[in-house]
Amino acid sequence: MRIDKFLSHIGVGTRTEVKKLIKQKKVKINDCVINDPGIKVNDASDQVLVCGELVSYQEFVYLMLNKPKGVISATEDKRDKTVIDLIDHPMKSKLFPVGRLDKDTTGLLLLTNDGDLSHQLLSPKKHVDKTYYALIEGCITDETTRAFKEGLKLADGYECMPAVLNLVKRDGIYHDKGQFPLVFDMWDDDKDLVSITIKEGKFHQIKRMFEAVDMNVVELYRHQMAGLTLDQNLNQGQYRELKDDELKELKTGDRKNV
Repeated sequence: MRIDKFLSHIGVGTRTEVKKLIKQKKVKINDCVINDPGIKVNDASDQVLVCGELVSYQEFVYLMLNKPKGVISATEDKRDKTVIDLIDHPMKSKLFPVGRLDKDTTGLLLLTNDGDLSHQLLSPKKHVDKTYYALIEGCITDETTRAFKEGLKLADGYECMPAVLNLVKRDGIYHDKGQFPLVFDMWDDDKDLVSITIKEGKFHQIKRMFEAVDMNVVELYRHQMAGLTLDQNLNQGQYRELKDDELKELKTGDRKNV
């Protein structure tokens, strides 16, 4: 790979900026100063230094972010802060969110530069599970659960795929505690706390699903996507790179119908 392409890919700068660094003799390959931006580098064996600092090649980056409220799932925006603005990474400029969480929705969001994986996770044909916790104004009944399981029809006529709805907590009492992140104990006890798993990602889908049964979503948090569970050690706004087993789960996890 050309050294200018290598350095621009890992976020050192644009091709033009990289060429300036090379002209200024600030780039070394195996301790030798280079002056040709077209020189080839072996990303697996060569040692590359920029301004005296060792840099390494990474083709793809996979970050797990605990998205906070008030931040939009986009790469750039003229009015609002984006999820990319939260990231401090050499390849920040190449990252994009896999799917979108509403501005007021919190929880798991994957950021990457791997377009193929993003397509696999977002393609409607793949039926990828996405599990949320929601605080609801309304009373979840067996009839509500059955309606979600059978597939709701939204106000615009769209028929949702079957979804799994479970009551987690009501009146301060857990009905299905499971692996529920206890950080949400602060949520109001006068509202139903539920988990919901869907296989789609339509605009405001979960909020519209509850509106279809005359209920209102007060808070919404994504806990899991395609088998990847949000690390509970990440505070809102924090992120980390995926572990090998997490990435493997994303790439090879079964895509089963509800």
